[in-house]
This record gives sequence, C-alpha cells and structure tokens, in this order.
Amino acid sequence: MSLHYTKIVQNEHFGYPIEWFPSVSATIGDRYPERSVFQVFIAICSGPRFLLVFLFYCMANRPGTSLPKFVAGVGVFRTLTCGGWTYVTSTDDHDWHDIFMISYLVATLPWTLGCLALSPPNPRAIKLRKYLAGAFFGTLVPLIYFFIQHKVHRVPGAYTIYAFFEWSLVLLDVAFDAVTALDFSGFEIVVKDVKGLSRGYVLRLPK
Repeated sequence: MSLHYTKIVQNEHFGYPIEWFPSVSATIGDRYPERSVFQVFIAICSGPRFLLVFLFYCMANRPGTSLPKFVAGVGVFRTLTCGGWTYVTSTDDHDWHDIFMISYLVATLPWTLGCLALSPPNPRAIKLRKYLAGAFFGTLVPLIYFFIQHKVHRVPGAYTIYAFFEWSLVLLDVAFDAVTALDFSGFEIVVKDVKGLSRGYVLRLPK
C-alpha cells in the first residue's frame, strides 16, 4: 500500500477515494515488487503446508477407513490451487485466476468437514475449529453479495467492503489450520543417524 496505493484500489469501475481498501489479489499480485515478495513467501510456506496435511493424515489414519486419505488428497489439492491463484493473478489471466480461487473455496468445504470429523478428542481444538469454520462459511454470504453489487450493479464503494470480507476469509482460513498445532502438541519428530554415518554432533547416536 505504501508503494502503489492509488493503483491497487483502482478497479474497472471506480478508484480512490470512492474505493479506498484493496482486495487480496490487487495487493499481492498486480505490482512489482509486492508480487515477487509475496510469491517467495508463498513458496516458503508450501513446504509446511504439505507437512501439515501429511502429519494430520498420520494422526487421523485408521485401518478400514478411507476418509483420512480423502481429506489428505483434498488438502494437497487445496495447496496446489492456492499456488494457482497466487501465481496466476487476475492481471495475468482472469479466468484461470477465478478457476483456481473457486476450486480452492469449494475444496475448503470437504477439508473443513473432514478435519472436524477426524479431530482427536481435544475439546478446545474442536470448539475453535467449529467457531472458525462457521465464521469462514458465514463470511462467504456477504462476500458474494458485495461482489455482485460491485460487478453487476456497479455500486460505488462495494468493492472496498468486499475486500474487507476477502481479507477476513484469508485470516480465518489460516486460523483454522493453525488450530492443528493443538493436536500436534503430543507429536515428537526425531531424526537419528542409525548407521553412524553422520559427522554432525547432533545426529550422532550416543555410544
């Protein structure tokens, strides 16, 4: 916002001061260097995101049920589509940006319900997941309403209100997955050099 404020609040119908708060896509994808900085961080975050999906699968997997595998598959798909709408911005290709974004939002439903169904018996984590999931899907209603007001009816200022709900979705989505840290509090990941080949002090097995 400090580099390109008036440009990123400009849309196809209105600009500053009628529209004064930018959408997610405009903030992270339309201008250099903001776009490059965000894409570097999204790339860094992809590893932990895949790891989160894998560890949740390890925690929830049970013999005789395919639900953990399905939820893990949805988690991988969501991560890939997140990369899709991040790296293919609306400026690059509006149609594909929307396809990736809509796919991400649609996949969020089975991911959310699957995480709730597979949650360990942790009352605090389950409660937080329910609250955040309810807030996420509840936010979709005004989000769609104000997007239609902007896109179809061309209401001045509607896109700014839409942008607030869009940023809220991002924060709620991150918060929902962050709750998994409560479930992982009982996990311990250990790396051992079982053959004694490492020269590193930390990886050496005690004699």
